[in-house]
Amino acid sequence: MTNGSHRSETELAAGLPAILLSPADSGTLAMIVVRPEREQRHLSVSAELTPAEGLVGDRWSRHCTRKLEDGRINPDTQLTLMNVRAAELVAGSRDRWPLAGDNLVVDLDLGIENLPPGQRLKIGSAVLEISLEPHTGCSKFAKRFGPAALKFVNSPEGRKARLRGVNASVVQAGAVRVGDRIEKA
Repeated sequence: MTNGSHRSETELAAGLPAILLSPADSGTLAMIVVRPEREQRHLSVSAELTPAEGLVGDRWSRHCTRKLEDGRINPDTQLTLMNVRAAELVAGSRDRWPLAGDNLVVDLDLGIENLPPGQRLKIGSAVLEISLEPHTGCSKFAKRFGPAALKFVNSPEGRKARLRGVNASVVQAGAVRVGDRIEKA
């Protein structure tokens, strides 16, 4: 990695083919990240997902900044999923993956063509629905992983593959564990 812990544009571009080889129909849950408070990350081997709270213990239900016109929290931003291969490429070592702030790190093709809005995923005993609301990189992402990483995930190809990740909501409560299979429902 160049620039300290940040990858260069060349390194990121070279890693894209491996991300695009992610499984399309059935993948694996690689990491669960609970964000109890701002800038805090807790790794868990298992978790409960509910329509009311999203990832139980996560700050989303208490501090979501994305609101609907009537003031309610936007359920379309309840959970975020990031491709494990993209996380590894932009973040490097596994201990840095949680810095992205995504709840579920998965080995699955998150691209728009593979998972259009409304597509449901079964993970453990929970069912999620992919949201229309885009998940894009921000200044915090650039600070943690470098400006080249932000440019990479927000490029036209990066957005099409959803390299920054995807928003989802819980439509059926259930338990999830690291290593669980993920299947289109």
